[in-house]
Amino acid sequence: MSLKKLLTTTTVIGMAALFVGEAAAADVTWNVSLWGKRRAFTEHVEKLAELVNAKTNGTFEIKLHYGAALSKSRENLDGISIGAFEMAQFCASYHADKNPSITVLELPFLGVPDLETQIKLDKLVYATDAVKKDLGRWNAEILMSSPMPQYNFVGRGDAPKSLKDFEGMRVRALGGVGAAMKTIGAVPTTVTASETYQAIESGTVQAASFAPHAHLAFKTVEAGKWYTTNLNPGTVNCPVVANTDALAALSDDHKKALMDSIDEAYAHYVANYAKLNEKFAAELDKLGIEKVTFNADELAAFKAAAGKPNWDKWLADMKAKGVPGDDLFKLVQDNLK
Repeated sequence: MSLKKLLTTTTVIGMAALFVGEAAAADVTWNVSLWGKRRAFTEHVEKLAELVNAKTNGTFEIKLHYGAALSKSRENLDGISIGAFEMAQFCASYHADKNPSITVLELPFLGVPDLETQIKLDKLVYATDAVKKDLGRWNAEILMSSPMPQYNFVGRGDAPKSLKDFEGMRVRALGGVGAAMKTIGAVPTTVTASETYQAIESGTVQAASFAPHAHLAFKTVEAGKWYTTNLNPGTVNCPVVANTDALAALSDDHKKALMDSIDEAYAHYVANYAKLNEKFAAELDKLGIEKVTFNADELAAFKAAAGKPNWDKWLADMKAKGVPGDDLFKLVQDNLK
């Protein structure tokens, strides 16, 4: 090969390598901070990543990191605020002081009937100026919620025969669920999800509240001996958020692919949860877990003691913090009617 041809070939190869490098540099990768392992609670994030990848022909990749590989669950919002990762899931009651407006969705005995209603309610609350301002302090924008059904308890030791048996019992219960349990004499603690199995095993807590998927994922059913079927004191609210700067930096096509995939990710989540409920019931039977069901009179008394009094306390707390709690609570109540 002549020197001229060699130089020309080298130049073409070099330019091709440059263009390939530029193309690779144009691709977008978002890292997502999660805890635990893949489960029903994260299926919408899994689906979102899958849909975005397909819609952008792989030019926008959302990488999921489990096991608190990027951050501890209680520190995900802090990580988002400094741009340590572009996306994360967190639960409001892990740090209620950081996101007080969202905790309206964690109040006990709101009476949300199903996951579809929870999603609609979450969207309405997340769209308020109060929540946007609240999350803006952390450079975060909410993409979607992680809707969960009512919590119930798996416990060890003697199964409660009435609500009086919870008096003095140490229980893993967060947010409004913890506030509700306190009214019947239980002692709530804020053990994280990943620490709960060990807490039951060691006797640090005697019972733990979760939605069904988490009882399976964190193996509390394997540590427990009984399960409350209808206590239903409430649930927790766990948004999926994006770093505001990362969201703003997306191209129009990439942002459209992300936002247009959210409702489909929700639909996948709800369908998957329906299958999970069947699996959970079968697992309780397989393990011989005693099922504890409370009578209507006890549940009515529980709701009377733990419902409105805790709502009123929350409203007073929000007023003291300068958060428009009255407006948020009215929005929730009006839409649940």
